[in-house]
Amino acid sequence: MLYLEDLNVGDHFKSRSYEMTLEEILEFAQKFDPQVFHTDVEKAKDHLIFQGIAASGWHTAAVTMRLWTECFPIAKGLIGSESSLRWPKPTRPGDHIHVEVEIVSITPSRTKHDRAMVSYVTQAKNQHDDVLLISTTKIVVFRRDIE
Repeated sequence: MLYLEDLNVGDHFKSRSYEMTLEEILEFAQKFDPQVFHTDVEKAKDHLIFQGIAASGWHTAAVTMRLWTECFPIAKGLIGSESSLRWPKPTRPGDHIHVEVEIVSITPSRTKHDRAMVSYVTQAKNQHDDVLLISTTKIVVFRRDIE
């Protein structure tokens, strides 16, 4: 587990790969984002933007969250404070996603000396190195307990 003392601006973390299957894309979309370009393979072919089935951006974000927890093991958890997301390219069935994280700032709390705000940029990429998701996120990270 990583504590504040273990982190530095410029640190990089990279996850394993995760395959996005058609079955999983359709299942997630039916439950959480039931739009035709996520739920109907045939109708999605005629969509003006996607021109084929695409995973929900929220599905890609959920997979990114899973991969964060594995490759960026922050002690006491990834306690989010703020995040912004962009999806430059759609995630497609068969894409193998991995995430790359870079710490861009560490700002100690002025009032609570046991923690800091850590900002990092994440890129979720497929097997062709296409960027599918970019996020800038701030989390609370704690120092090791001093006893």
